[in-house]
Amino acid sequence: MTLLSTLLPLLFWAFYGLFSRIIGRRRASMSALMATQRLRWVQNAVRRDTPIDGILTGNIMSAVSFFASTSVLLILAMFAVIGQLNDLLPTIRSMSWGEAYTDFDYQFHFVVMLVMTVMAFLSFTLSLRHFNHFCILLGAADHSVNSDPAEVEAMANLNAQGARHFNNGIRAYYFSLANVGWFLSSEIGMIMAIGTIGFIIYREYFSAARNAISLLPGANNSSED
Repeated sequence: MTLLSTLLPLLFWAFYGLFSRIIGRRRASMSALMATQRLRWVQNAVRRDTPIDGILTGNIMSAVSFFASTSVLLILAMFAVIGQLNDLLPTIRSMSWGEAYTDFDYQFHFVVMLVMTVMAFLSFTLSLRHFNHFCILLGAADHSVNSDPAEVEAMANLNAQGARHFNNGIRAYYFSLANVGWFLSSEIGMIMAIGTIGFIIYREYFSAARNAISLLPGANNSSED
């Protein structure tokens, strides 16, 4: 039970893509709907010669950079906690409401949390890389002539991939919060993990924001990636 509660958030995070593909066969997610709007953005961006698209992309990259920098701090904090775990265990044990965990249980749990934080960092840096490439392609586009549809599609795909990696990093944050419940008890940790993935699925497929986006032009042509 203790091991399952520790691993459940990590497993949910790792297999979320499979869950989303199964649900996406019947109902497009918010991410899939937004991918269509990203294509519309690029189609309009290559027709205008204004700085607005660079400003919008810069704002997106600033947000991703913030989370990437925060992930580095969290990784360092995790190493510090693991290094001083023996001194911290009496305080951490005082939080538990359920069964007494062993020293190995605590060590393994912190390692899992460290792994999730590292994966969040990698996701955010991949997102930055894709958005950086998107900026280069957008800057290279010739606004005086009609752009090649393949060029437009490539830019839209890079933008969508950047968003996909960013969402992956955000989900790692969400499930890391679910891991905090484990310190109270294994049962609370499992409940928080199940509640987290339920919240994410609701937000992606059934929320009011998703329903509003589905009414936009081109939304009916969206497909789950």
